[in-house]
Amino acid sequence: MDGSDGGGPFRLTTVTLSAPDPPALADFYQALLGWTRGEQEPGWVTLRAPGGGVRLAFHLDPGYVRPSWPTRPGHQQMMIHLDLQVDDLSAATARAVQLGARVADYQPQDDVRVCLDPAGHPFCLWVQT
Repeated sequence: MDGSDGGGPFRLTTVTLSAPDPPALADFYQALLGWTRGEQEPGWVTLRAPGGGVRLAFHLDPGYVRPSWPTRPGHQQMMIHLDLQVDDLSAATARAVQLGARVADYQPQDDVRVCLDPAGHPFCLWVQT
């Protein structure tokens, strides 16, 4: 592959989130996104989008420490966050909370809602204008 097709020699296939309980975190994202469960084995679960593309995976990290949001000196820093486009910010936020997310205290933008999943990973809900 020479990359001339825009794909390059590498393809992102999976985004993996560390978790103290991978099946529980997979349950949350499966309900939130409506994706199907893929692989499941001790300490590892994947979710697949209906149309294909990048998968989400959850792996067991016995030493997992919840990240702080926003970042604070001396606390576990966020390593990654997910951006989820939604049609209705209020309804999507309410649904995420119903499933176990928490709305973050700090909100840097009016048109984006930062939430924390049950393991504490930040994710952003946003509406394309």
